[in-house]
Amino acid sequence: MFSRICGFLWVGLLMAQPAADPAATARKALDLLLGQKSADLIPMLAPQVKANFTETALGKISAETQAWGAVEKIGDPSVRKLGAVSVVTIQVKFAKQNMNYQFGVNEAGQITAIFRAPAPPEWQQPAYSKPDAFREREVTVVQGEFKMPGTLTVPVGAAKAPGVVLVPTAGPMDRDDTVGGVKVFKDLALGLASRGVVVLRYDKRTRLYPSVQRSPNYTVEKETIDDAVAAVALLRSQPEVNPQKVFVLGYGMGGYLAPRIAAADGKLAGMILMAANARPLEDVLLEQAIYLGASGKRLEDIKTGVAKVKAVDPADTDAPSMLGLPATYFISLKDYDPVGDARKLAVPILILQGDRDFEATAKADLSLWKTGLGSRKDAAFHEYPALNHLMVAGEGRSTDEEYRNPGHVAPEVIDDIAKWVAQ
Repeated sequence: MFSRICGFLWVGLLMAQPAADPAATARKALDLLLGQKSADLIPMLAPQVKANFTETALGKISAETQAWGAVEKIGDPSVRKLGAVSVVTIQVKFAKQNMNYQFGVNEAGQITAIFRAPAPPEWQQPAYSKPDAFREREVTVVQGEFKMPGTLTVPVGAAKAPGVVLVPTAGPMDRDDTVGGVKVFKDLALGLASRGVVVLRYDKRTRLYPSVQRSPNYTVEKETIDDAVAAVALLRSQPEVNPQKVFVLGYGMGGYLAPRIAAADGKLAGMILMAANARPLEDVLLEQAIYLGASGKRLEDIKTGVAKVKAVDPADTDAPSMLGLPATYFISLKDYDPVGDARKLAVPILILQGDRDFEATAKADLSLWKTGLGSRKDAAFHEYPALNHLMVAGEGRSTDEEYRNPGHVAPEVIDDIAKWVAQ
């Protein structure tokens, strides 16, 4: 069920843009559901889903909460971009049951999907985390008018230790890179700090300032690169860190952009690419849509959007939005060759890839990294047969439903990064 909902959001509404304030929209819809005001929720629905979410159907969703007891707490909304749609997750603690409510929200502030499921168990420390071995403190990454709160995880007694900045993937991610039941960056930070590495992670700009990605001059610099460079400078200035041993770990889209981050900084000790695509973003989006079951008109609409991205004129900054993002975003990636750019950099590179990853794949993406960088003595590759895109172990065909399950970044990933950084 969860997979079908996610597929519907990704494929059917890929051409929509994220809502101006999807968290507020979802919270309002949740309040109406919990208040059993189904009639008031109907006007908030997108036209294409009104047939599924009738007043009767919504009434049943509202009524089922009676079995879970009184509402004791409503958590803060968590927003994730799935394709070009904002998926908002809000956890509700009832007296007898914790539930996650998910809402798809489009740019018009309309609800495109509603889903609820038992909340996964609360995040637990992974076995490789040694709480007595590190301390955490709050910091702020500043880039111009934007301030991104973050967490610095510092090994106890660290003196001129290596440091790693965690650069998030696509979407309005929190500093822990929370996806369903997994906190990718929190696992990395605690695991690496337990092994003597200082780690900086921060909330992404688009999470804190969602209007940024609707601006007519939105680019990958404004989404990721500028903030990553500022984070590197901040980490380099910390007294516990060896300024000559600062690395970036780019995850997903963050890894795709890591060569540009390294070039912009100019002083990195190395870069780590984890589950990083090497192909253009629009090609990855199309492949993922097909993997999630796109067909018919929906698939044709996505292909049309991809064709527009391929054909966009870099000089046409007034071109209309495509694939849910301003044209300037894709123009900022026009002719970008991450493998070629990485090859030009005199920077050691570690590339980590799970074979069960369907977002950045071993067959397509890792092979490109290996073809372009495999002959370099300062390039290392680690491939993990059982790991998915979140670097969590599993079996069989990976799906987005799998992300909902509690899990941790595999310990071998932590070990491989720590050993490579310490070289």
